[in-house]
Amino acid sequence: MKTTTGSSSAAASKNIDKKIEALGDWRGEMLARVRKLIHDADPEIQEEWKWMGTPVWSHDGGVCTGESYKQVVKLTFFRGASLKDPKKLFNSSLEGNTRRAIDLHEGETINEAAFKSLIRSAIAANVAARAEHSRPKK
Repeated sequence: MKTTTGSSSAAASKNIDKKIEALGDWRGEMLARVRKLIHDADPEIQEEWKWMGTPVWSHDGGVCTGESYKQVVKLTFFRGASLKDPKKLFNSSLEGNTRRAIDLHEGETINEAAFKSLIRSAIAANVAARAEHSRPKK
């Protein structure tokens, strides 16, 4: 998996590796699987380690987090409410104005093509927001 050359990104990737290993069950396997899909969707994505142990994937801003709980692996998309989700992957945090999440339970599968598309859409939304923010104000 490609990470940026910065030491903080390398350290984040190692922390994510350790978290996956420490989980040692279906949650670690699921987190590793979605992590691979994220990197497949965007080889330039950066890994971060924030908020006392949360994996974060970023490209021109936060794309999503990967949290693990007792019964679920939760992928929270920072701009999820603004993303088109034709395959209805979002199944959690649906009431918010900004974020949306995908809760994955033990034994569930994810539509890999739709998930990669969602990752790419989140990156495109970040790029558009950054371009809008950098335009001179009238």
